[in-house]
Amino acid sequence: MYINLYLIKYNIMLLTTVSEFRKDIKTYLDLVVKNFETLIINRGKDSGIVVMSLQEYNSLMATNHELSSRKNELRLDAAIDKLKNGKTFNKDLIED
Repeated sequence: MYINLYLIKYNIMLLTTVSEFRKDIKTYLDLVVKNFETLIINRGKDSGIVVMSLQEYNSLMATNHELSSRKNELRLDAAIDKLKNGKTFNKDLIED
């Protein structure tokens, strides 16, 4: 088995063909889950499949939701600016 690695915008992605994927599915899926890799299965010209872990997918969906409205985006940007400028505070939790 051989695995092609590509550096795309600082993210390492695995790239393989359907034939190679079929030969060693378990190894590829283990790499995706254990190493948080993204696997691209090339199916020919302009055709491919992306495989990612459920954790990575859920993270993308959460980010998509958080950035789905301009209001949410501005709120997150403001919070990041406060963190960068040290404008944070501690708050005690009230226990029942």
